[in-house]
Amino acid sequence: MPTIAIIGASQDRNKFGNKAVRVFADKGFKVYPIHPKVLEIEGHKTYASILQVPEKELDMVSLYLPPQVGMKVIEEVAKVKCKEVWLNPGSESEELIEKAESLGLNVIQACSIVGVGSSPNRY
Repeated sequence: MPTIAIIGASQDRNKFGNKAVRVFADKGFKVYPIHPKVLEIEGHKTYASILQVPEKELDMVSLYLPPQVGMKVIEEVAKVKCKEVWLNPGSESEELIEKAESLGLNVIQACSIVGVGSSPNRY
């Protein structure tokens, strides 16, 4: 089963951070929502930090955060093994991309929901 950590997951069903949780679960992923203040999103246990995720290696990490917040968490992302880090529209900045790449992360600038063959509008 493929794995994903969604950083910036949300309880608000209108936000992309929530839609991503639902899309990836529907696509058969083991979903790890990351949110520092809630315990559960869409029936999935949340984690305050990606460092708390029990998985040894993640297939994907998807960021739904403003770039300045992404800069604060990208070093934590680099501490876990992951194949791809997706910077969704609105989460990317040149500074964040450069930092992520300097940490050795495989950065993809695109909507991760579309990347797995779905449309956010369906959720």
